[in-house]
Amino acid sequence: MVIADFNFLLQTMAWPLVLLLAWFLGERFHERWHIPRVTSYVGVGLLGGLVNLPGLTGDVPGLPFLANVALSLVLFELGYRINLRWFRNNPWVLLLGVVESFVTFALIYWVSGWFDLQVDLRLIIAALSVSASPAGIVRVANELRSAGQVTERVLHLCAINCMMSVLLLKLVVGYWYLSTSGDLVLAAFGSIHVVATSVAVGALLGVAVPWLLRQRGTHERGVTVVFSLAVLLLTTTAYGLKLSPLLAALTFGIVARERRVHLTNAQRDFGTAGDLLSVFLFVYIASLLDWADVGTGMLIGLLLIAVRTVAKVGCNLAAARLSGISERKGLLTGLALTPMSAFAILLLEQTRLYGFAPAVQVLSVMAGMMLLQELLGPVVTQRALMAAQETHVTKE
Repeated sequence: MVIADFNFLLQTMAWPLVLLLAWFLGERFHERWHIPRVTSYVGVGLLGGLVNLPGLTGDVPGLPFLANVALSLVLFELGYRINLRWFRNNPWVLLLGVVESFVTFALIYWVSGWFDLQVDLRLIIAALSVSASPAGIVRVANELRSAGQVTERVLHLCAINCMMSVLLLKLVVGYWYLSTSGDLVLAAFGSIHVVATSVAVGALLGVAVPWLLRQRGTHERGVTVVFSLAVLLLTTTAYGLKLSPLLAALTFGIVARERRVHLTNAQRDFGTAGDLLSVFLFVYIASLLDWADVGTGMLIGLLLIAVRTVAKVGCNLAAARLSGISERKGLLTGLALTPMSAFAILLLEQTRLYGFAPAVQVLSVMAGMMLLQELLGPVVTQRALMAAQETHVTKE
């Protein structure tokens, strides 16, 4: 009886204790060794999964939704930093993002064929590998107060990569439904409909919320609260309609930026609530990885990371002069796009919840790649932005 009570107490305390530990180590390691905070959060989540901490690694209801809310806030902020007029003035950046996405997809699909994997799994792995991690990149950029050519280019390419990854994955899902059921209507519903409706819902909210704010004359702090609640509403709606909350949130941010409602630098990361959700997001993502899968999938993970890095760095180097930057900045831009796991894992989990059977096997195949990308990716982004001399961190 006493043991049962203790296990129940441990389960109820697991998440608060782990989040507190992750925050403490994140601050400590960042202050002493300048390690990105998100890397420490991931490390704590991995350790929690390794020891199979009760209450942390189980299937707890509501956690996937909360993680999607946390990532949707980041995606809204990423979208809010996208300047569509820049694409009109420099179309090479937009073209680079699209071409680089297809090159990454093709190379990863080709290399994954060296292993004994089904075509469906290879297509999913290739689609996910196109994405970059907005959570890792945006948090590191904000932490460094980074601004400049490389930073802006990385953020814009990250947004393009995420959109292309969602589109490619939805096409793969549609192909899978078509090949398994032969139902063309179901296949279209599972791909084109989801993408188009998610974008439409995000755009609608992006028009409506700024209009309401202008009618009310809300102060800066109130703007942050309203946008946070709007993202929560958007995520809930997307879950209810089986849409993509990640794509909808990114679209919401892009359209809201075009409506000229401004967030100040102090409101980035959505304040204290955003910081707390960020800690939870990275710990949760890391806790989803199975260490047995990590061990067996490390070889393919290392190879996929190398190919993905070559694709992104190579494309950015090749297009550097055409798009208006030096080769050195092109190299740093490609390296800064290294993180990918948070967005990819939640996109995969969301697809699994919507009934896409192969998604379960893909996470086990990509576990080694996910671990290394999320643990070390933010460090690569941090060093790349520092090498670009675009950071503006001062002693507090």
